[in-house]
Amino acid sequence: MVPYLQILFGAVTLMGIYSVFKSLLFNMHMFQLNGYRFSTHVGWIRKNLGRYAVEYIVFALSFTGLISHNALMGFSAAALLVAVGAIAVENRNRPQKKPLVYTPRVKRMFVTTCILIFAAFGGAVFALTTERKNIAFMILGLIVALAPLSIVLANAINKPVEMAVNRYYLNDAKRILKLSPELETIGITGSYGKTSVKFYLYTILRAWTDTLVTPSSFNTPMGIVITIRKSLKAVHRIFLCEMGAKWVGDIKELCDIVHPKHGIITALGEQHLESFGSKENIIKTKYELADALPEDGRLYVNFDNETIRKNLPKRPFITYGTTPDCDYYAFDEKVTAKGTSFKVKAPDGEVYPFDTKLLGHHNVINITGAIAAANGFGMPLSEMKRYVRRIDAVPHRMQIVNRGEVTIIDDAFNSNPAGCRAALSTLSQMEGERILVTPGMVELGKEEYQLNREFGEFAAACCDKIVLIGKKQTEAIREGIVSKDYPAENLLCFEEFTEAMKHLYAMKTDKKKIILLENDLPDNY
Repeated sequence: MVPYLQILFGAVTLMGIYSVFKSLLFNMHMFQLNGYRFSTHVGWIRKNLGRYAVEYIVFALSFTGLISHNALMGFSAAALLVAVGAIAVENRNRPQKKPLVYTPRVKRMFVTTCILIFAAFGGAVFALTTERKNIAFMILGLIVALAPLSIVLANAINKPVEMAVNRYYLNDAKRILKLSPELETIGITGSYGKTSVKFYLYTILRAWTDTLVTPSSFNTPMGIVITIRKSLKAVHRIFLCEMGAKWVGDIKELCDIVHPKHGIITALGEQHLESFGSKENIIKTKYELADALPEDGRLYVNFDNETIRKNLPKRPFITYGTTPDCDYYAFDEKVTAKGTSFKVKAPDGEVYPFDTKLLGHHNVINITGAIAAANGFGMPLSEMKRYVRRIDAVPHRMQIVNRGEVTIIDDAFNSNPAGCRAALSTLSQMEGERILVTPGMVELGKEEYQLNREFGEFAAACCDKIVLIGKKQTEAIREGIVSKDYPAENLLCFEEFTEAMKHLYAMKTDKKKIILLENDLPDNY
């Protein structure tokens, strides 16, 4: 190989190492956000083919390495160097809302990926010792171009190991549960509201008895297993276990781990329609919790949810909500600057007053569900009043943050139609310049466009100003807003959230600004 080709080979190698490293970090992050599911990740890649435009160019240029003429090979190698450098620049500083979590699984995948890449690079070095030295450039280019797919390949190779590791942790969690035969587990699931109900119930119950709760949004098999292995103690008498699902059978899998005695179903709705495929599958999956409960177990359902009313469980249940036909009936709701007051009528006919710092009709429903479940464990409603007052908003779920002349209603975790409507209804009741900031809703399958359009129509009736994040992502919302003859000057669009907030803080107004942050898309969107 002539000297300048050796120099180019070294330059492509060095630039390729950096490019591959940054590419692996980005694609590992996306794979993690896609739940390590091959089908989900491939679907994400199909939707985001434009992100890999430079990789296509590198892939094509790699095959020019088959050219044996030194001059042409030098030209193609130089072009390859530029393209590889472009990938390095593209992946240099991608903003992240939720950084990659370096779990043991991620570390194992990195090791396997590095072994694959080093093996391929060894082939390139070997090519330098043969008569087909030009093959070395082709291999280098393919390593860089195919780096995003190497993550998926490493995951497939590691699958037997991951299954063995998960099986060990799962069996260990089951062993720990068997050591606590008196422990009563209550599974909490629903299309939305489950995290809020879980923490509200925990705030009430922990004053009554030793209670364990799955932290944050730990609602997957491994999240629940981690909670059991790290936190379950012999003193615990109740385990509040949040159960999340994106696929049919997910709730049954969780029930097979913890064997809940009681259950709460907070709502049935359109969330995760993309993976479930239909509303019928959502109902079937959430009711897997009801199917798993023993005969003497208690099932609580939110009777304000229309879908639950139309699709009743096939076993006895206890209802809560804000209609008189509920077993636990909340009424006389009053909203003040300090929060919300309401009354609850219990099954025995007694009426108990409650106060909470939280705002929103949906929070009254969720608290009533927590009151009902706590009462089922033997705690009198008369004892709960002071603990209901202590309930704080779950972070990013209608969380009120006061910043001088600006009040932020942080509902960034919300992403379902019913929750969005509830948040907008709360905003509409507040005094001030009511502003909505949203990138819209995702993972709603074929109904996504229509549901976002309806979201826009409803927002137009509730907000003084609307700020959309991402022009392409929010087309349906804009269409709904415009259809209601909303003033054009009050409808804004920014590509970046930080840019939008900077504008809103600088905006002059005679009223106090109340900004509702409705949903926040993860990095893979």
